This record gives sequence, structure tokens and C-alpha cells, in this order.
Amino acid sequence: MSSEADVSDQIATIKEQEQRLIFPSFSHADAWRLGGVIMELATTRGLGIAWDVSRGDQIVAHGATEGSNASNDLWIARKIRLAKLTNSSTLRVRLEAQASGRNPADWLEPYQYAIAGGCFPIRVAGGAIVGTATVSGLPDTEDHALVVEAIKAFLRA
Repeated sequence: MSSEADVSDQIATIKEQEQRLIFPSFSHADAWRLGGVIMELATTRGLGIAWDVSRGDQIVAHGATEGSNASNDLWIARKIRLAKLTNSSTLRVRLEAQASGRNPADWLEPYQYAIAGGCFPIRVAGGAIVGTATVSGLPDTEDHALVVEAIKAFLRA
């Protein structure tokens, strides 16, 4: 179990990621390229995941690697709903709920929203959220880390 200080540090790190990982613009082609980065990272490492990159309400790119299954797609949809509802990373929402002692099931329908990391909001210059990048199949902190790593690699390219 993480200490309160560890959770606070993790929340601060995620807030910083959300502020720093800004796209100059985000097109359908960008969504496909970001999905390709996620797929490359997963296949190179032999990770069994499903992934999704959306613009607005449209799924633009979606894929899966060996070892994933259809339930990962359901988790992705629930994570996306949570990110859109809260305008933040789903891992941040989970950690903030943990830090506050609140039970997310008291305020969110668990069949509609996944209180689990792995969905990261895509923001463009000016801070507007224009999409999401999501991974499912690993422990939620690892789903989050993979998405963040892919976004960092995409923005450096």
C-alpha cells in the first residue's frame, strides 16, 4: 500500500504530466501515429494490451496485441468516459479518490466508469482536451506509464 506522501507525489507528477504533455495540434493522422507508437512499445516488450486513440468522441485508432482480450476494450471505454467526465488522467482520479478516502462507487456508476489508470487526455496548445489515449491490459499504473511514454516519444519525434 502506498503512503499518503507517495500518493501525493504521484498526483503531483501526473498533474505535471498533464500540464507539460501538450500537442501543438492533433489530427486523425496524429492519432494513428500515436497509436503506432503505443503498438510498437507493446509489441517490442511482449505486452498483452488493447489501446485506443480518440479525437473528440470518435475512435480514430484502436488495436490490440497478443495476450489481450475483449474485456480490455470494455475497460478502455469506461476509462475514456472517466477522463472525459473529469478532464484529467484516470490514474490521477483514482489516486485523488484514494488520498481523500472517498469511494468512487459512491459517486460513479462502476459499469460506466473505470476508476483505473490508463487513459490520458490529449490537450492542444491553449489547454483544450481534444481526445484521449488509452491502454488496458497491465496494472493501471503501468497502463498509465505506457501511454505517457508513448506521448513523450510522439512529441519528441
